[in-house]
Amino acid sequence: MKRSLLFVTGTRADFGKLEPLAVAARDAGHAVSFWVTGMHMLDRYGLTRKEVARVPGVTVHEYLNQRPGDPQDHVLAKTVTGFSDFIAEHRPDLVVIHGDRIEALACALVTATNYVRSAHIEGGEVSGTIDEIFRHCNSKLASHHFVSSQEARRRVMAMGEPHETIHVIGSPELDFHSAPSGVTLDEVRDRYEIPWADYGIVAFHPVTSEAATMGQQARDLFSALEVSGRPFVVIAPNNDPGSEEIFGVLGDLPKDRFRILPSMRFAHFSELMKNAACMIGNSSAGVREAPFLGTPSLDVGTRQTNRAAAPSLRGVKASDAAAIADFLAEEWGKRYPRHDAFGQGNAATRFAEIVSDPAFWTGDLQKRFHDQ
Repeated sequence: MKRSLLFVTGTRADFGKLEPLAVAARDAGHAVSFWVTGMHMLDRYGLTRKEVARVPGVTVHEYLNQRPGDPQDHVLAKTVTGFSDFIAEHRPDLVVIHGDRIEALACALVTATNYVRSAHIEGGEVSGTIDEIFRHCNSKLASHHFVSSQEARRRVMAMGEPHETIHVIGSPELDFHSAPSGVTLDEVRDRYEIPWADYGIVAFHPVTSEAATMGQQARDLFSALEVSGRPFVVIAPNNDPGSEEIFGVLGDLPKDRFRILPSMRFAHFSELMKNAACMIGNSSAGVREAPFLGTPSLDVGTRQTNRAAAPSLRGVKASDAAAIADFLAEEWGKRYPRHDAFGQGNAATRFAEIVSDPAFWTGDLQKRFHDQ
């Protein structure tokens, strides 16, 4: 039976995870649409809403839920209002949200209060910031769960969710990384004006609970990278509180060794990661995608605390210049075997199979706590 599936995306990162699922659902015969909001709509981040619009065979709805500098609670309120109006008019069969962002929390609240079936992607994971709180809230609000690992499944069950609603499919973005990107490294370098064939990637985002110190953390990290004399492609931070301080540091970096990009097309970013000498920062890409690709990565600070462990992954404080230097000296350019703790690259196929099963749609939307 054909169903209407609405995918909520607020950032370039969650779109990379949701797109494989949406395409698989579309190819399985379902009507697929995206509700596009958040960072996608902001000029500063390259208007990545254009990336969503390029997906063939889907419908796209756009909603501006914030202005630069809006506090998170204001963004939450605006998103609840906008999504509530949208749901009242369109009423999809399933709303698919991802992870831990404020937009996902807002939409999870709306679906729960309006008894609209919803699916949460990559719940049950831990990290070191308020993101973890948002993620667990989304799990409690959602009616279905598509998690990346057995450990995540165990945590969602510990929150009282029934086992039959929890499906282990792996991390969806690994589907994309496990296949050829469709572009060459030379094409990536030409498009984004990257002059080096040997480079590291840096993605350092603000931690909302540490907003007052993000400027100093960024200065410490990038000072250590600058001293190394090595070249880096830097992906701009997201729009959480503390981002302005990071942008201030990025603006002072020498342009001959730091190429700063607001965002990248996902295929191009995948190819860039596959050929990088290392990945540095506090993005989930460093603790999940980089180990899957065998790229050595350095996790900086608390944003991804306890999120993952892998032979190719190290952790460090931003202020520990000696440890950062050691990592660059010892790990630059090394390759590791694929680390598959978060999946084999077939999440989209599993997702499409599950939502195409009539049994998926029979569950009661009145949630109850299930003791394990």
